[in-house]
Amino acid sequence: MGLPRRAGDAAELRKSLKPLLEKRRRARINESLSQLKGLILPLLGRESSRYSKLEKADILEMTVRFLQELPVSSCPAAPPTLSDSYREGYRACLARLARVLPACRVLEPAVSSRLLEHLRRRAAGATPDGGHAGDSGGPPSPARPPAPAPSPPASPRGPGLWRPW
Repeated sequence: MGLPRRAGDAAELRKSLKPLLEKRRRARINESLSQLKGLILPLLGRESSRYSKLEKADILEMTVRFLQELPVSSCPAAPPTLSDSYREGYRACLARLARVLPACRVLEPAVSSRLLEHLRRRAAGATPDGGHAGDSGGPPSPARPPAPAPSPPASPRGPGLWRPW
C-alpha cells in the first residue's frame, strides 16, 4: 500500500512546484528582456525614458533589426577567419619556439638564430595552405644575413636535458 501513496506524493509535489518553476522562468525571461532593452536602446540612439513601456515583442524586433543591419566587419564578436586563426597560431608557436629553442641547446646558437629568423620572415606572410602571401611559386629571394644571436646563459648543471626546476 505504500507505493501508490508515494507516487501520489510525487504527483502532488510536481503540481505544487510547477507554478513556482513557471514563475521563476518568467522572471528570468523578463530580467533578460529588461537587460536587452537597456543595451539596445542606447545603441539605437533612443532615450530609455521615452521607451519605458515597450512590449517584449518590440524589444526583440528592435534587437533583431539592429543585428541584421550591423555590418559584419564591425562586429567585434565575429569569429576570426581561417587565415587569421592560422596566422595567430603560427605566431604563438613561433613565440614559444623562440623561448624554448635557445634553452634546450639542440642546435648551435647560429643555426638556431637563422632558423628563428627564417620562421619570422615566413610568419609575416604565412597562409593556411602553407604558401606565402605574394608567392609567385618561384625560388625565394635572397635574404639579408641574420644578426648574430646572443648566446644563451650557461647552465649551472652543464649541458643536458633542460628542466624547469
